[in-house]
Amino acid sequence: MNRTATANWKGSLTEGSGTLDTQSGSFASTPYSFKGRFQDESGKSGTNPEELIAAAHAGCFAMQLSHFLAENGTPAENLEAKAVVTYGPAAGGGFEITESALTLVGKVPGIDEAKFKKLANQAKAGCPVSKALGAIKISLDARLA
Repeated sequence: MNRTATANWKGSLTEGSGTLDTQSGSFASTPYSFKGRFQDESGKSGTNPEELIAAAHAGCFAMQLSHFLAENGTPAENLEAKAVVTYGPAAGGGFEITESALTLVGKVPGIDEAKFKKLANQAKAGCPVSKALGAIKISLDARLA
């Protein structure tokens, strides 16, 4: 199974800009730029690679956990997963991603907090995006609603 995305960039790093398109059409000529990546904390300047990694991580983790909860006989009513991807200057120059911090609030009838946290940690370790992010710190703060 393959999934595709296309980046089209024009110009220099700081003055240029680009667009992203995805196979699904969820992103169609979605803008991204140096400003949106390194200067605009509001997120209004367009998307950026780190935001997309955060979305992928939160989505993958929530799907993996929903599977574990269903297998446990306690399907989730709602899972709100958020990923915060941290990046900044690297020691040797340039920039690097250093962490993805997952937070989760789950509404799961019939499960206790200990079992919920155990399954959430298994999902954190087992989701394919977590595995792909193996070079960085991945943390999890999970609680029931």
